[in-house]
Amino acid sequence: MKKSEINFQVNLDDQNLPKEILWSATDKEDEGMESTKSISVNVWDNLNQSTLRIDLWTDEMSVVEMKRFYIDVIGGMAQTILNSTGDEYMSEEMKDLCDRLVRHVNEENAKNK
Repeated sequence: MKKSEINFQVNLDDQNLPKEILWSATDKEDEGMESTKSISVNVWDNLNQSTLRIDLWTDEMSVVEMKRFYIDVIGGMAQTILNSTGDEYMSEEMKDLCDRLVRHVNEENAKNK
């Protein structure tokens, strides 16, 4: 059986806020740690039948980047739900939400220019 690992290293500032987030994975193309501005990890808790979440971001991540990140996360989940369950309705609803959120962010950005 093949073993795969994903590792995160979070360097904190004096107030225990993420200053730098690094990650690596055994199946990643490039070796070594790579920098990122944000991570979102979700784990299904079998015992409690609920989701455990870890959401971290550095102060370098802009509000616009954060919104785009979560739109992309939802879009990825839409594809995953389609692939894993075949539920086209749920997948399309999630994609439609992403489309509405993209329009919202674009309109917001246009107002702020």
